[in-house]
Amino acid sequence: MTGELFLSHSINKLTQMTGYIEACLGKLDSDQVWQGPQNSVGNLVLHLCGNVRQWIGATIGGHPDVRQRDREFASDSRMSTEELLSLLNGTVGDAVAILEHLPPERLTEHVTTQDGERFVLEVIYQVVGHFQQHAGQIIFATKLATGQDLKFYKKNP
Repeated sequence: MTGELFLSHSINKLTQMTGYIEACLGKLDSDQVWQGPQNSVGNLVLHLCGNVRQWIGATIGGHPDVRQRDREFASDSRMSTEELLSLLNGTVGDAVAILEHLPPERLTEHVTTQDGERFVLEVIYQVVGHFQQHAGQIIFATKLATGQDLKFYKKNP
């Protein structure tokens, strides 16, 4: 029961944060998405995709690890907002599919990451926390660029 709840909550958080990032990308023009020499909104999205593909896709899902971390922050990694959205949605969709089919018993399995041995549960926890952290940066950058309240949370009456 606890394992299923952890997996469900992890899927929900990744999906929710992806929706927030999509909304942010929809409010920014292409120049705003890639503004700055590094750590632009676009670079942060590329970084999240690389992290999710490596930690969930490769480490848990057994997919090839094709991550090129330096490219995530390269100034010439610019692509259209549509391509960025497609990459984000495809990456998160793949990760969600892996988590939806993950037997809860695997949460206590040891796996090898680039940082050493971890439990599968730790890997998922790292990815979701990392995703939320950078989604917050993207939300903040969008608010600064647009001067708008993004209205992700409803106010209590």
